[in-house]
Amino acid sequence: MKKRLLIFSVVLLGFTTFSSAQDEEVKEVRNDSISQVEIAQREAKELRKQIEVTEKEAKAAEKEAKAAEKEAEAIIKAQKAADKATKKHEKLASQISSVEKGLKNDESKVAKIRDKMEVDKIKGKLSPNDIAKIEKKLGKLKSSINKNKQKLIKLQSKL
Repeated sequence: MKKRLLIFSVVLLGFTTFSSAQDEEVKEVRNDSISQVEIAQREAKELRKQIEVTEKEAKAAEKEAKAAEKEAEAIIKAQKAADKATKKHEKLASQISSVEKGLKNDESKVAKIRDKMEVDKIKGKLSPNDIAKIEKKLGKLKSSINKNKQKLIKLQSKL
């Protein structure tokens, strides 16, 4: 009977030792899995923070890009306006020089016609009808000159 009791107590002691060892292993496994879960949660939080920071940086970069694009558009618009103003100024200057040239030509025509008429009058080559025609022609040229002078004044005021 002592042998049986001894065997029973050895077996009982073995089971308790074994079960307590398993309990410790289970606790360690639980602690390990809990710590792994905590580590995974921390890593997930860190990843979320990094993602948020990256998203903020991307938004900031996008805003900067939009601002730079708007600025470039404004510069292009200003350049176009400057080009347009330059072209307008050049066109006005061209028109002014053209009108001035026309005025000079018309004035020289009037002077030549007058001189010729005076010479022909002195020589007696002109009839009263010829003189009337020449005077009419001179009147038209003078009215053309006056119109061109008004046009020139108007163009110079635009300039």
